Amino acid sequence: MIVSASYRTDIPAFYGDWFAARLRAGYAMVRNPYGSADYRVELDADAVDGFVFWTRNAAPFRSVLDHLAADDRPFVIQFTATGYPRMLEAGVIDAEMAVAQLRDLARRFGARRLIWRYDPIVMTDGTDRDWHRRQFAGLAAALETSVDEVVISFAEIYRKSRRNLDRAAARHGFQWHDPAAVEKQALCRELADCAAGHGMTLSVCSQAALTPAGIAAARCIDVQRLSDVAGRPLAGKTKGNRPGCLCAESRDIGSYDSCPQGCCYCYAVADRDRAKAFLANHDPTSPRL
Repeated sequence: MIVSASYRTDIPAFYGDWFAARLRAGYAMVRNPYGSADYRVELDADAVDGFVFWTRNAAPFRSVLDHLAADDRPFVIQFTATGYPRMLEAGVIDAEMAVAQLRDLARRFGARRLIWRYDPIVMTDGTDRDWHRRQFAGLAAALETSVDEVVISFAEIYRKSRRNLDRAAARHGFQWHDPAAVEKQALCRELADCAAGHGMTLSVCSQAALTPAGIAAARCIDVQRLSDVAGRPLAGKTKGNRPGCLCAESRDIGSYDSCPQGCCYCYAVADRDRAKAFLANHDPTSPRL
């Protein structure tokens, strides 16, 4: 099985000690997000083919990554770096620091272990299409040779996302909108051309209707990439999390409402104060995050 850690929260940034303890124990208990009983996910080498980590700040997790690499345990890092203004991302590290981390990770572990995520794309009067073109181009140039793929998506406006975006807009005095499909497709094509110019393939996450012809759908849990990292073929069947998702089957060990970074478009956190309280009360010795 592939273990995802985690699209529900940023384990490398905030819960690395917990993950290291669970790795030593050989398992983690996971809170079922649908209200059923907790379930157990094995983490020992016999049970796990590879890990996919999702983060915006891998620095606190460096010792864990070193340990996994030393033990020849395959992993891939999905690293989000957008450089949005604080009105959208209140608590993430700045873009320059993210770029520096990605470059360092590439030197230490190789570019095949890294995927740069420029997502979700949020359109506001301060981050319009021209802003995204310039921002993406600057980051792509800085990350040339450090990554070989960049994943994009456009913000999915779920109920909690709409509420939090509206609150942020009222607090900071900006306006946001959900662009028409034709606008999204045009920007997607422009960003894909830019990425290709810097030696990267651009893929789009779970939004086939917005993807122009010739641009691939993302496989964020990617068996082929993990096989390349492992140096041996790994098995895995496609089992997406939502329509259009081409991810391989995995088990996620994270928990919703636990990431305190304050991205107002985030679908995994309903309230930042609740997430901050979760972190403050977190017990790194607990079997469950």
